[in-house]
Amino acid sequence: MIYFDHAATTPPYEDVAKTVAEVMARHYGNPSSLHRLGEESAKLLDKAREVSAAALGVRPREIVFTGGATESNNMAIKGVALQFAGRGKHLITAATEHPSVLESVKQMVSWGWEATILPVDGDGCVTVDQVRAALRPDTVLVSVMHINNETGTVQPVEEIGRMLKTVAPRVMFHVDGVQGFGKLPLSLADSGIDLYGLSAHKLRGPKGVGLLYVREGLQLAPLLAGGGQEGGYRSGTENIPYIVAFSKALRLAAEGREARSTKLYRLRERLTRGLAELTELTVNSPAQGAPHIVHFSYPGMKAEALLHMLEEEGFFVSTRSACSSKRSEPSRVLLAMGKSKEVASSGIRISLGDEHEEQDIDALLAALRQSVKRLQALR
Repeated sequence: MIYFDHAATTPPYEDVAKTVAEVMARHYGNPSSLHRLGEESAKLLDKAREVSAAALGVRPREIVFTGGATESNNMAIKGVALQFAGRGKHLITAATEHPSVLESVKQMVSWGWEATILPVDGDGCVTVDQVRAALRPDTVLVSVMHINNETGTVQPVEEIGRMLKTVAPRVMFHVDGVQGFGKLPLSLADSGIDLYGLSAHKLRGPKGVGLLYVREGLQLAPLLAGGGQEGGYRSGTENIPYIVAFSKALRLAAEGREARSTKLYRLRERLTRGLAELTELTVNSPAQGAPHIVHFSYPGMKAEALLHMLEEEGFFVSTRSACSSKRSEPSRVLLAMGKSKEVASSGIRISLGDEHEEQDIDALLAALRQSVKRLQALR
């Protein structure tokens, strides 16, 4: 078995899995309790916040732990919209964003806000000029992801952030960083990003925990009312075992980023060269995309057929984003990029991890060539 679906979720580090078990067994006190067990848990929470902040290059008080990036994205978009409703009710995002962003924006529209959904080019990119042109006096938030989870398109988030701080400093800038952290460099402090969401399980951490970076000085309307945990932004008893494990995964992802990125780019190049030799396939990922995601289509064939053939050979890939892989309609991301319905209905995503080696890529390509031949014979 070779797992090529890291963009959906990642196998946890062994040390991270051990951390969950150890902390769960030994430090079960509620961090809000005043007795010794509670104080021990509170200290672990504080340390995890410090480690996470150091990995992101921000202040510990700017870290809000959540249940995952979907919650973080909802918190950012709705929290800004509700907090600044008196200033304006206009939001800007891109057509290829993750569902947790697009559906949050659509929900705000159903509640009376207005939104501009920016189109993308053939590579899936928006431009700084597009964002600038969409700004209105009543715009309160721009949300653009760092790396697209389906195609690996890298958006110019640093340039957008710097433009916003110069042209419209009162407009908040949110970035879904799920696919970018640990793969590409991004300075939150220098890029004008106000809000940045992450999910642990995309970084070889546990599922069910994430964070939202909230720039100091920015106030959000909380979505969850209750005991006032996480600075009042996210009430509910903190999941100490998962948060501690998440902070360890974050640290490991940050420390190994440069070497990981170099290796993944080398593997990506080997994979795309092999795909180019299969004339039946169409590569949808841009040449200058993220190091770990390669998306291609086999026009005229059902993606599920190719996926299951590869699975029979011991290779696990996906058809698109995990959040929409069970839907039968064409990929909305590929359609937004101008791809035909035939191409958008037959996509396969391969997403790499740091455990992969060149022989794994070669084995995948061999299985892919064999599967393509089998499908041709069935036509």
